[in-house]
Amino acid sequence: LFLEAAVIVLALLWAGTLAFVLRYVRQQRELALQQAERDAVRDRRILELVKRVDHYQQSAVRVGDEVHELRAILAPLPDRLVQLEQRDPSNLSFAQAAKLVGMGATVDE
Repeated sequence: LFLEAAVIVLALLWAGTLAFVLRYVRQQRELALQQAERDAVRDRRILELVKRVDHYQQSAVRVGDEVHELRAILAPLPDRLVQLEQRDPSNLSFAQAAKLVGMGATVDE
């Protein structure tokens, strides 16, 4: 009788352990699926951010190129302005007039 009771108890413990293990395995599968979904969302977000950074870098390079072109265009302008001012001394430029007024000259001068 004692042996039969021990076998029944062991069988119940084995069934309980089996149920626990099966439930644990099922939970682990569900967690793995959820993690895979989160990983996929994260990977899509990373790809989107990489595209945005690439676009930003390309835009910055284009702006830099345009600034470089503008510098090349604007660099000779001060020299050209001086040349124009020196060609006709009777015709004062606005810059020269502003300098004279800043030094205290009157409008008539």
